[in-house]
Amino acid sequence: MRQGQALGLIEDLSTERADHEGFATISLGASDSAKSLAVNPVSHQKTLLRRTMRGVRRTLAAADGQAAVRAADHAPLARLGAGPGAGYIAQGAELDPAPLMAVLAEAGVNLALPTALSRDAPLIFRAWTPGAALSPDAFGIPAPLADQPQVAPMALIVPLLAFDRRGGRLGQGAGVYDRAIAALGAEHRPFLLGYAYAGQEIEDLPVEPHDQRLDAILTEAGLIEVR
Repeated sequence: MRQGQALGLIEDLSTERADHEGFATISLGASDSAKSLAVNPVSHQKTLLRRTMRGVRRTLAAADGQAAVRAADHAPLARLGAGPGAGYIAQGAELDPAPLMAVLAEAGVNLALPTALSRDAPLIFRAWTPGAALSPDAFGIPAPLADQPQVAPMALIVPLLAFDRRGGRLGQGAGVYDRAIAALGAEHRPFLLGYAYAGQEIEDLPVEPHDQRLDAILTEAGLIEVR
């Protein structure tokens, strides 16, 4: 899906007019006709786009149950190196990285998974091998057990709602990965590989200064190098 298609769907959710200060007043439909919000326009565009792209991703996931397997066929082994490479446990309609991580493990890449120690703290990453025991973290997402060593990943496979070819990434909005990457420090910034369905591509995503840009995106159609 390209940006024009996504924004066409967004127009059904909201209408927007900008004021002279660079902010916008948003009308949110009949039930909210008496309400208006002055918001940062980029942040609001991202909020509306998330609503649309969650539905888009669910549709893509339902239509193609083998997309993750085909994406793994395009694994950029030369870019990921020996690791550690951190993946994730897919939630909802996220493209499942399990086939990709199996390919990496077979190639000798050391693996890790994110762990939330609290809902407010940056994610940490703990060593993991496919099939090893997992336990729910602070978000209730399966994560390596507490006795597994913490690692600083050299490559990070990240889920997303939408991406563009400039490395823009639209996440769920909590900033979990942005904070985790910032916490690693500039000298330890990992190679960031977005992992998504090809149909999650948008021509030009709205971004903010804190957004961490991707280095490449892997989809079932192949590897996209950020330009």
